[in-house]
Amino acid sequence: MIQSAPAYDPAIAAEFGNQASTTGLTFMGIPLIEETSLWLLLFRFFFNVLICWVIIQFFYYKKSHRKDYYFTFMLFSVTVFLLIFLVQNVPMQIGFGLGLFAIFGIIRYRTESVSIREMTYLFVVIGISVINGLALGVSYAELALTNLLFIGTIWVLESNKILKHTSWKIILYEKIQLIKPDMYDELVADLKERTGLDITKVEVGYIDFLRDTAYVKVYYNSASNEINTIDTITRFD
Repeated sequence: MIQSAPAYDPAIAAEFGNQASTTGLTFMGIPLIEETSLWLLLFRFFFNVLICWVIIQFFYYKKSHRKDYYFTFMLFSVTVFLLIFLVQNVPMQIGFGLGLFAIFGIIRYRTESVSIREMTYLFVVIGISVINGLALGVSYAELALTNLLFIGTIWVLESNKILKHTSWKIILYEKIQLIKPDMYDELVADLKERTGLDITKVEVGYIDFLRDTAYVKVYYNSASNEINTIDTITRFD
């Protein structure tokens, strides 16, 4: 049954973070539309999507070119934001938000081991969405500055101005006589010649004397800053 909405109490609306007028019609006690809340939802939604898109498109995807994670990050952003925003009136809102933050932050997909870089961006996207969904008591200037701080920090760290990107590979090496500490220079020279990589450091790992092989971790300067997603593969099952 459609009926006129009850008198609007600004004190109650302010308590629940909602200052929209409910002078319109209601259906079963629920307002059909609250214009202020609707516009607030749309503004914050597109603002959150824009911030997350900038981070994913210009920082993550620029190096990784992983469309699957692009898809995942964007949907996580949308889902977490809407979930947080629409339950903001629940008294346990902070605990609920932090709970989602922790659960999603430790997710390990069953089909593929998620690398540290992907997990970090997932953590950032979830964090930004939680902030944009919950921070209704701060000014738009503070909210914008917070998001810009995220973007600025990621830009500095991804631009190699502070941290220079170093690629690495795991290699199954058969010249086991060269893994001795006093043969290090010969080991590096042999790997450079055979791989063509600008190797800067070599670490010796697991050694199999029965097969005369060893796993070595090779650090090298990549010709580009792109992330190689199969660098760490050592064998096929």
